[in-house]
Amino acid sequence: MKRIVSLVALAFGLQAAAQSNINEILAAGLNDAERFTTDYLAPASEGFIYSLSSGWYNTADAKPLGGFEISIIGNMAGYKNKDDKKAFELNTADYDNLKFSDGSTSKLVSSALGDIEGVNVYIEDENGLLRQDIELPTGLASENINFVPSAFIQASVGLIKGTELKARFLPKVSTDEYKIGMYGLGIQHDFTKLLPADKILPVAISAIIGYTHLDGSYDFSNSSIVDGADQKLEVDVNTWVFQAVVSTKLPIINFYGGLGYLSGSSTTDVLGTYRVQSGPFQQTYVDPFSIKKKASGMTANLGTKLKLGFFRLHADYTLAEFNTLSVGINFGFR
Repeated sequence: MKRIVSLVALAFGLQAAAQSNINEILAAGLNDAERFTTDYLAPASEGFIYSLSSGWYNTADAKPLGGFEISIIGNMAGYKNKDDKKAFELNTADYDNLKFSDGSTSKLVSSALGDIEGVNVYIEDENGLLRQDIELPTGLASENINFVPSAFIQASVGLIKGTELKARFLPKVSTDEYKIGMYGLGIQHDFTKLLPADKILPVAISAIIGYTHLDGSYDFSNSSIVDGADQKLEVDVNTWVFQAVVSTKLPIINFYGGLGYLSGSSTTDVLGTYRVQSGPFQQTYVDPFSIKKKASGMTANLGTKLKLGFFRLHADYTLAEFNTLSVGINFGFR
């Protein structure tokens, strides 16, 4: 359980890992800070939506009445070759006070998933008398992390007439740095169970709907430029998936695949008191802004499942805006 929590905390910490650097952008004013933070966090928020949405099924063959399965599932939404997720273009014409130290007017800078280091900006007053230099934060790729992880426990139980109920959860956990919890609910219906020849058909066809919710908060340290109190991020993520799935019905090893649609949203609230104590624009901000990100798109996946009595293993790969690998260890009674 501790390893699962640590994995999810890593993903959750994506959006806070560089916040102690981001809050220094408040020295440029509220509008500049909100614009930069929105662009910086957007790819990580989107990747987290895709990661949380995976792993709802490992077969289209719904369990019979009373059949159950308990799974430990880990997902990795990758972005190694997605340069558009690792960087964004910062054009100083879009900012009120932010300027590049090398005189550039526009260049690519790191997102929360990126690896561009050593980019410096500055803020100065109209007379050029007061100036504050800031190094922009880099992202996860600079630490050789090229995926957005998520993990949870999932349980499935068979109801009547080919219907299976699913629930996923991560118990609410609190540490000095973060608080996090997750839950979800899904339903699967096997249409082939309605056919007279169901027991002799070599394949099953199902439809699945799943909803996942994650919420938490992450506290971070003050910087030397921005003092304050109770500085933290609160993140709220909600995702929906709609899937059509087909799978084989063999005794030991099976193969499955699905087509579907994903829709999700993420809200990140920057909370606390921020007192800019250096530079030309020394002000105090309380709960300065909130960032919202939506993501949606088609998904397609292929996977396999190995059954060894009560013990099972499965793995699948999803093609989407963020390609996602999902693996699971399962225990159940068919």
